[in-house]
Amino acid sequence: GLSGDNKMKLKQLVLIAAGAFIAIVYNSAYAASKEEINAEVREATANFYKHTSAGKELAGKASGMLVFPSVIKAGFGIGGEYGEGALIVKGKTVGYYNIAAASIGLQIGAQARSEIILFMNDKVLKEFQSSQGWKAGVDGSVALATLGAGGSIDTETAKAPIIGFIFSNKGLMYNLSFEGSKITKLDK
Repeated sequence: GLSGDNKMKLKQLVLIAAGAFIAIVYNSAYAASKEEINAEVREATANFYKHTSAGKELAGKASGMLVFPSVIKAGFGIGGEYGEGALIVKGKTVGYYNIAAASIGLQIGAQARSEIILFMNDKVLKEFQSSQGWKAGVDGSVALATLGAGGSIDTETAKAPIIGFIFSNKGLMYNLSFEGSKITKLDK
């Protein structure tokens, strides 16, 4: 049998290999072109507006809207999530970004969802745009939108400077959080 020390080394190797594998899968499968991202962003935005008219109304007032059409959660043991998207200001794409978070715990299989972050004023938008890597919960708190009766957004959330929406094709998801997600500008 293996000695305790060798078992530890083996475990570390397995984790490193798993991490490298995840990175390769992400990079080859999800390094989308600008055109692909633009098309997916348009589709995700249309879905978002379909799911929530209150969200559409807020998006209309926002200084900027960050859209990640497909954030994939994958991994075995130590996993993570990753997605690419675009920042829309006044109806135009002004930059491309990725969102990534590490997660510990057993997730088998990949789940995809869309994530949208609204920057409700110019100050928070500028802070986001001038950052080298923006971390939710550290550089800005993202209030997760939940819908009340009749599809209205909680009034406290609606007043927040940064509002986030997470949804699948079935509708908005409430049991998730943006905490710990890091958003980085892509050179595209």
